[in-house]
Amino acid sequence: MTVLSIIGAICTVLGLVGAVYALVSAFLLERFVHRTQEAPVGECLPVTLLKPLHGSEPSLESNLESFLLQDYPVPVQIVFGVHDRKDPAVAIVERLCARHPDKDIVLSVEERRQGANPKISNAIAMLTSAKHDILILSDSDIAVEPDYLRKVVSVLSPDDIGAVTCLYTGWAAAGLPSRFSAMGISYHFLPNVLTGVGLGLTAPCFGSTIALKRRILDAIGGFREFASQLADDNEIGRAVRRLGNKVAIPSFAVRHACSEATFRSWWDHELRWMRTIRTVDPPGHAGSVVTHGFPLAMLGVIFSGAGLLALSIALATLVARGVLKWRIDKAFQGAAGPYWLLPVRDVLSFGVFIASLFGASVVWQDAHLRVHEDGALSNR
Repeated sequence: MTVLSIIGAICTVLGLVGAVYALVSAFLLERFVHRTQEAPVGECLPVTLLKPLHGSEPSLESNLESFLLQDYPVPVQIVFGVHDRKDPAVAIVERLCARHPDKDIVLSVEERRQGANPKISNAIAMLTSAKHDILILSDSDIAVEPDYLRKVVSVLSPDDIGAVTCLYTGWAAAGLPSRFSAMGISYHFLPNVLTGVGLGLTAPCFGSTIALKRRILDAIGGFREFASQLADDNEIGRAVRRLGNKVAIPSFAVRHACSEATFRSWWDHELRWMRTIRTVDPPGHAGSVVTHGFPLAMLGVIFSGAGLLALSIALATLVARGVLKWRIDKAFQGAAGPYWLLPVRDVLSFGVFIASLFGASVVWQDAHLRVHEDGALSNR
């Protein structure tokens, strides 16, 4: 056998593994959404929502407003935070305040940066305005349903639960680059997480929702402990588990609005995300090669000279990916993108994966940062 034929055979086998992986992910998804639901909603407790902001983006106003339209019978405070009074997001907060004068809304402005992570620096400043003992930190690009707070606080109530986080699906808010981003979330990231959780291989915590009791946050050192961490959400979850508490994931997903308007911004975001995974979970990052079944199978076709077996496996991986997409769209009641675009997205995902293997720099909020082996950030 020639070197190329050996490479082709390896890629073909990995493609077949990828097809099996996609079908296993579809099965575990089914088990996740149909598992025994959480305990009935108990007492509702006052909540402070922390929403770090940076700039304006498509759908930002509607995303933020979804948190103001909660069906929740006790006090809810929402603290918006920016680093600059001239930030375009301030005008959106002012419009929301005018439209919802009955809501307890606070705008925190703190120019001083505390650590290299801009979101956590923002959260540190916002925390000084927080009134309540139930705290929920959530990214600005997240939208939720009116029963979100009821569900999250209910899951957080037991004494052994230290934090609650939420899965999320993607939806496009700014054209084709954002469509690719949304499909990456729904059809790569989400099934990978569900598979990892279902097989007991990972215990994630996501910026979409980090709900904490204040005493738990104090016990892990507050937000300051994570001020220079790239994967702040993952590190917060890890710190909660070190206390002996669980990080719970309810059986629903929130929506992540993808706002990348250019392919450069899409690339920077995807690469930062993938290098974050490589930093916090190197074995998982390496093992995720099998999630790229279709592009690997196509490499098998190319290197094997378009043999019948290689072509059949490439078709099988495409069908398996289509089945997984169908199950995700049905389970979470919405499609991140069309079927015909899925192979293109899969090839792009593989390209990002390959690029993430090299280099240690990321772009975040226009800043060029270096990622160290312990996950810490510093200026390049």
